[in-house]
Amino acid sequence: MSRLHNRRILVTGAANGLGLACAVRFIAEGARVLLTDIDTENGQSAAETLGPNAAFIPCDVSSRPDIAAAIENCVSRWGGIDVLVNNAGIAPRGDILTTDEALFDRVLAINLKAAFHATQLAAPHMIAQAKGVIINMSSVNAVLTIPTLLAYNVAKGGLNQLTRNTAVALAPHGIRVCGIGPGTILTELAKNAVLSDEAARRMILSRTPLGRAGEPSEIAAIAAFLASDDASYITGETIYADGGRLGLNYTVAVD
Repeated sequence: MSRLHNRRILVTGAANGLGLACAVRFIAEGARVLLTDIDTENGQSAAETLGPNAAFIPCDVSSRPDIAAAIENCVSRWGGIDVLVNNAGIAPRGDILTTDEALFDRVLAINLKAAFHATQLAAPHMIAQAKGVIINMSSVNAVLTIPTLLAYNVAKGGLNQLTRNTAVALAPHGIRVCGIGPGTILTELAKNAVLSDEAARRMILSRTPLGRAGEPSEIAAIAAFLASDDASYITGETIYADGGRLGLNYTVAVD
């Protein structure tokens, strides 16, 4: 496959989970990928495993200077940036009564504000080349809610609006902005946030018509599509890969 031949892609939160799955798929389709993460050990190891078309740079997305350095690294390394994937995120538990200000601010800084910074910093490079794609990793919880994930839900709702707003603003420059809204995917984040025990697993599957959690590779396939010219007329939209959850108004039996 070569839909993404020589595309220059930066992925945040790429040391594991959905970010790493996206990086793997992008490289399989011919791209060059800069992985970024605060997890230096796993990020560096992943880049080495992925081969010469992958590189890694440490990046704390809550820091605008770190994001700027990562984008400049991509540009200097490969001569530009064609695709930005704002994937980094955290999902600590806490409802309206237990979430303190520090936790709320940290979740929004990583899950929402980082995407604002990265988009604002990458856009001038994309404008100069009159093309580019920005993909924001949202969630079904931008629309639905889990009360014990208050800050996460709020951040993902804001991310959807950021996607729509920037898609309109950047369209005249040939830049597309899209989102992906996963349901429950088998990552460490999901295991810790919503699949912590058998009762939680059964609850999630009881409202998932396909009757299973998704695989990271299934989200990566959507990211590769959105990054490619096959999605050239899609912008401002968030694609929900949730096993049918958003369309369900009742629970289903679980074996």
